[in-house]
Amino acid sequence: MAHEVIDGTLLREMILSGAALLEKNKAEIDILNVFPVPDGDTGTNMNMTMVSAVKEIAGVNSGSAQDVAKALASGSLRGARGNSGVILSQIFRGFARGMDGHDTVDAGLLAQALDTGVKSAYKAVMRPKEGTMLTVARYTAAQALQRARAGGGVSDVMDAVVESGEYILAKTPEMLPVLKQAGVVDAGGKGLLLIFKGFKSALSGEAVEAAQAGPAEEAAPMDDAGIIKGDLGEIEYGYCTEYFIQHIRRAVNETTLGTLRANLEKIGDSVVVGGDDSLIKVHVHTNHPGQALQHGLDLGELDQVKIDNMWEQNRRLKADGSAAQEAKKYALVAVAMGEGFVEIMKDLNVDKIICCEQTMNPSIEELTNAIKATGAENVFIFPNNKNVFLAAQQAAEQAAVNGGNVYVVPTYSIPQGIGGVLAFHPEADFEENRERIDNAIAQVYSGYVTYAVRDSVMDDKSIRKGDYLGIGNGQLLESGPDMEKVIFDLLRRLVQDPDGVITVYFGQDVTEDEAVALADRIGDAYPECDVDIYNGGQPLYYYIFSVE
Repeated sequence: MAHEVIDGTLLREMILSGAALLEKNKAEIDILNVFPVPDGDTGTNMNMTMVSAVKEIAGVNSGSAQDVAKALASGSLRGARGNSGVILSQIFRGFARGMDGHDTVDAGLLAQALDTGVKSAYKAVMRPKEGTMLTVARYTAAQALQRARAGGGVSDVMDAVVESGEYILAKTPEMLPVLKQAGVVDAGGKGLLLIFKGFKSALSGEAVEAAQAGPAEEAAPMDDAGIIKGDLGEIEYGYCTEYFIQHIRRAVNETTLGTLRANLEKIGDSVVVGGDDSLIKVHVHTNHPGQALQHGLDLGELDQVKIDNMWEQNRRLKADGSAAQEAKKYALVAVAMGEGFVEIMKDLNVDKIICCEQTMNPSIEELTNAIKATGAENVFIFPNNKNVFLAAQQAAEQAAVNGGNVYVVPTYSIPQGIGGVLAFHPEADFEENRERIDNAIAQVYSGYVTYAVRDSVMDDKSIRKGDYLGIGNGQLLESGPDMEKVIFDLLRRLVQDPDGVITVYFGQDVTEDEAVALADRIGDAYPECDVDIYNGGQPLYYYIFSVE
């Protein structure tokens, strides 16, 4: 059946079909990693982002395309995981903007929405690279526009998207040498193409059905130790009022948001307003919650309204003898992988710890909630993984920190995170701490030892499935069938100072006796270095090394 336009019902079917096809192939995408290591997570991250979007769409009863698209945008943003998930959410955010004001979408509008999604995604990435998911999005949108201008219908446009997507995806190894050396196409581009293929299937009346539901995938729970309660002194404004504004009735820019902030500041404090013309988040402490809600209603519909009586909370806490300390000046939030690393972070007085497996990165929402839960004026976030960094930046922008500072420390490894936390000084001011932490992480060299999950070629080196891999500072440096040789060859590349410190963190697949014996041999090889050993408990990586 040929469709001339897409309404909300059909768009919902397209999105569900795309999500289902992605979910069925997520393991295949995870394998498409530049490094042939067992922690590929692009498919998992994109899938979890789509799961969040589908959940939000399920709550939409409207048959309007713009309403379904807005749910797609807001749900994917709230659930975005990893760089691929964040970029996908930004594509959908622009996609929704392109459908704004339209209950039905024709071929021209569909193509324009795809193009707007590309522009939104490129703006979200500081230094876009070609040969990635962005390239696939850009090229397919361009072909969609061309097909629509030639008079094609919505099915023709999606045909062009899928055809051009397959073509450009196959070209990604020619654009990025690391893909060519690894013998893979871009994983994010593959995931996006699968979503588009699901869209096309739904338009053809052959929507992909979701797999039989099983246990929901969830990140490991966030560590709740040390949550700071509000001060129980005199409360000037008694109602903590929070809500989202959706289905916004007019264009939103910084002036619009500034006016809303100013109106809320007239009736309260702790005002936080953020968002755009698809979704706005509002937080205010006020004695007039009705007025606070009315200011939001002037812009659009309210969702997830939450009003807490802080006077009553105060009385209950006092009755329980649970008066809390004043909000902290500083708080540290860190992502950790492995029980041992979680315990290390606790010992270092990190306030909030998000424990997750390597293939289950925390979502923007989880990171945002962790920042907010600290109640601190100034927060330092340690993502400790390059694939978490972009999500942490988005969370920092969204978090309601009552006018304080949130700094996402550029830690791409757990050793860097530990080094940064150790450099923090609670008596120093914010900028001094930022400088101290940045200087500290620059002195840390990180090494990882894992195994190859497939045959591959990198930097003209042949890698066989099962080989041990030595990764240093994000680069594959050593490989071979002998783990100890790989370890010592890796350390030779990492150790810069003969009087430095080498720290060995052993994983869950290594016994303590094995790790101690290795540390002794490292000490013999580097007699002037201090060698420390800790149980990191990390999955997938036999050893993680910190060299300072």
